[in-house]
Amino acid sequence: MARPIVLDTNIVLDVFVFNDAAALPVRQALEAGELDWLATQPMRDELARVLAYPQIVPRLDFYKLSADDVLAAFDRHARLTEVAAKASVTCSDPDDQKFIDLAVARQAMLLSKDRAVISMKKGCFPTEYGRS
Repeated sequence: MARPIVLDTNIVLDVFVFNDAAALPVRQALEAGELDWLATQPMRDELARVLAYPQIVPRLDFYKLSADDVLAAFDRHARLTEVAAKASVTCSDPDDQKFIDLAVARQAMLLSKDRAVISMKKGCFPTEYGRS
């Protein structure tokens, strides 16, 4: 059975745009069906918005990717689910709360490099990815 996982937007960029070496195991596990990537429409909408940022567009060009390529990878690997109710834990960055809510509700691993998420009380999530 695939392990449930929630990926924040920066991790999605690492996996599908930047080909970050640290994110390679995540990409391989997604492609092998070992992870059940849970996401919501607002998470996909955020990714689409970020892919249009002026600092991201040149990176997409450098890697010969389009925003549509990255969104297609999202659609291929992520399983859209209902937006989760507010979790009992609150992140200092409201933009990250949706990832926390879903991870807590679905008892999923949350992968994030965001300081606001990483600094949260230990024990909220089974593991975390990277540190910034």
